[in-house]
Amino acid sequence: MSRPVKLRYVAGLPNANFFRPMGIPANLLQEVRLSLEEVEAIRLKDLEELEQEKCAERMHISRPTFHRVLESGRKKLADALVNGKAVQIGGGNFGLPQQRFRCSNDGHEWNVPFEVLASRLPLSCPACSSVNIQPMPLPPFGCGRGRGRRFRGGRRW
Repeated sequence: MSRPVKLRYVAGLPNANFFRPMGIPANLLQEVRLSLEEVEAIRLKDLEELEQEKCAERMHISRPTFHRVLESGRKKLADALVNGKAVQIGGGNFGLPQQRFRCSNDGHEWNVPFEVLASRLPLSCPACSSVNIQPMPLPPFGCGRGRGRRFRGGRRW
């Protein structure tokens, strides 16, 4: 039985999910499909100019996995630009981080689920209705499988 695939965390959903070249009739266009995690990898590395290790931490994946996702996304994007193809963004194996928010007035903390965050950010504290709220940082990366070497009885396994 294969190991289940880990979710790749993305900061948010893009504002637009379809791009096409001008001057080519829609019925003649071929499409390239970019997953949301590929878009996030390109955003973190190329737009925010972060190091790959930091990008991988933000997406809660290993650095080699991040590299594979980034290369896949860049290749698809290059194919679309060079060959005049439309770009469709959607799908993939991703999760939006469940954000925890804190009210600056009364210190109340609460979680906002993925589905709500995907549609809009909270506007006020549910306890006191204050608009003075702050998002709290994600938990640190690196708890679970695949981090570091494991030893058993002095031997690597």
